[in-house]
Amino acid sequence: MAALRRAAAVAWPRLPGLRRPGVRAVSSGDRASSSGSLQVYPSPILRRLEREEVGSGEYIKNPDYHGFDSDPEVDLWNMRAAFFCGLSLMIVLGTAFVSYLPEKGMKSWARREAERQVMEREAQGLPVMDYYYFDPSKIVLPPEEEE
Repeated sequence: MAALRRAAAVAWPRLPGLRRPGVRAVSSGDRASSSGSLQVYPSPILRRLEREEVGSGEYIKNPDYHGFDSDPEVDLWNMRAAFFCGLSLMIVLGTAFVSYLPEKGMKSWARREAERQVMEREAQGLPVMDYYYFDPSKIVLPPEEEE
């Protein structure tokens, strides 16, 4: 069984994103002994925190530090003002701005313009749709002998 585990460990390389756990089983006696002990390694985060100076930082002075000011009262009001302006006003004003933007593609304007053109043509007694895009009597063509 142990040989099978060693073969599997050699066959499958360790994935780069996975780290070894901080706990390792250590045998305390013979192979037949079923009792064992665990050896716990300190995590790198704990080692880094131990090296840092313990009395510094805004979190020690103000546990509810929001990142605006070192004074807790000013920090709280600045956070509230920033979130009010950032969320409430921008959602309301942003929605109003987007709703009053001109229509993309101008489809409703094109429909209104077409209805206006139809009403004008019907009032003049002309057909709704004409065969010619331009009035042929208004187009000036060069004389045929100049070709």
